[in-house]
Amino acid sequence: MTASKIFLYFCLSFIGGIFLNSLFSFNFLHFGFALIFSIMLISVFWGRYVAVVGFCILFLVFGAWWHQRAELAVFNNGMRQYNGQEQQVILTGTVDDEPNVKEKSIKFKVKSEELEINGESFNISGYVLVTAWRYPEYQYGDKLVIVGRLESPPVFESFNYQDYLKKDRIYSVMSFPKIELIGSGLGSPVMKPLFSFKNRFKEISRKLIPLPQEGLLEALAFGDENNISQEWKDKLNFTGTRHIAAVSGMNTTIISVVILSFLLSFGLWRKHAFYLSIILLLLYILMIGAPASAVRAGIMAGLFLFCQYLGRMNVSSRAIVFAAVIMLLFNPLILKLDVGFQLSFLAILGMVYLQPVFSEILRKVSNFRFLPLKTTLEATLSAQVFTLPILIYNFGYMPLVSPVANILIVPFLALITILIFVFGLAGMIFWPLAVLLSFPVWLSLAYLTKIIELFSRFPFASLSFENVHWMFLLVSYAVLAMIVWRTQENQKLKFLKY
Repeated sequence: MTASKIFLYFCLSFIGGIFLNSLFSFNFLHFGFALIFSIMLISVFWGRYVAVVGFCILFLVFGAWWHQRAELAVFNNGMRQYNGQEQQVILTGTVDDEPNVKEKSIKFKVKSEELEINGESFNISGYVLVTAWRYPEYQYGDKLVIVGRLESPPVFESFNYQDYLKKDRIYSVMSFPKIELIGSGLGSPVMKPLFSFKNRFKEISRKLIPLPQEGLLEALAFGDENNISQEWKDKLNFTGTRHIAAVSGMNTTIISVVILSFLLSFGLWRKHAFYLSIILLLLYILMIGAPASAVRAGIMAGLFLFCQYLGRMNVSSRAIVFAAVIMLLFNPLILKLDVGFQLSFLAILGMVYLQPVFSEILRKVSNFRFLPLKTTLEATLSAQVFTLPILIYNFGYMPLVSPVANILIVPFLALITILIFVFGLAGMIFWPLAVLLSFPVWLSLAYLTKIIELFSRFPFASLSFENVHWMFLLVSYAVLAMIVWRTQENQKLKFLKY
């Protein structure tokens, strides 16, 4: 057993500990028994494999404790204890993220600095999600005094909004409080121009591109679904194309791989194509404001590209698992509560393990001469197979038309995304050029909406499921793991026979 494989087992054990503790709440007795058992395995039995098992149990315990520690921090949060009280509070804080502007309201995250209740004021830390009227507008970096009641985020029958906010360390909400602006320009000097660029971009697109194409433009470029109607969100769900409306690891990686394939097909050396792809990936993340989800997606996509550049895809699974461990060390709650993280992680693992399988299948059934199209098909099918169980578990549906719909959409996403950003930049520099480019941008987006609308009309576009048990996930991924293992064993046998 190699050192790298042992390290992989330790990382997987840590992730497994977080996963188990998110399902079952362990107590000190469980931790104590596991620690004693692992120490016995390490110290009493001298066999290497037994010692590795002992250390794996230790990392499992550490993962469970790390998750429990994060949950305890939520429970002990100073802001949270004032939720649900009759008295109004006076909260002083700064808008810490880009406001989410809707037709009649605006939502923004406030980083708390001071809280006053019953005439007593004190310093406090924590985040509050504030919902206010659409006007007056508030911007990132504004310092506000907010008067209202703190409440716990609601838990709906079909959606746990409390857990959704908890992953972002938001444990309190305020609805339509009294707000006074007392300062501005207090945000990060890096983030302010990024948000300004993003807002200016949206102004240009909203003037020149009609709905629903403009809503899809914002979703594709920035992961912003505010301008997409619920009807169109349902269509994206039914056709299995919702990932194009989010800055996910799956979407970002596939687009990056397509760009790399295009650059290689145009004759660039692998080294130059890799560096140019990474630069474009970094620029894209910066242009959309570098939200946490995009940064995580960018890290995973960058690792995947790096392993492709090295030509050692067997290393990429370990690198991606290690990257997931680093992210979970910062925030262990995202493993269970952040569906975007789950989909990103599994989609890229699917590309690592199943892309060679689909490459062999496509080689047998068709002789693709256009490298970017072949690469896109392989990556899309691989990612979809690995993410299907988690989609069924979280959303309760299985989009049957997804493979065909994505084959008709995904190969063009990289070019459409580049065209969108060229259009936006043109609008900031030379308006007539943006007007000229608005037609091809609209036409490309109209193609996407037409495909989505067409497949959403199919009578059996998707199957619905209710109350999917978490055991379904374990069985599904155990089967996928077996398929991957058998495939890799067959590849080894072919190599030996050759």
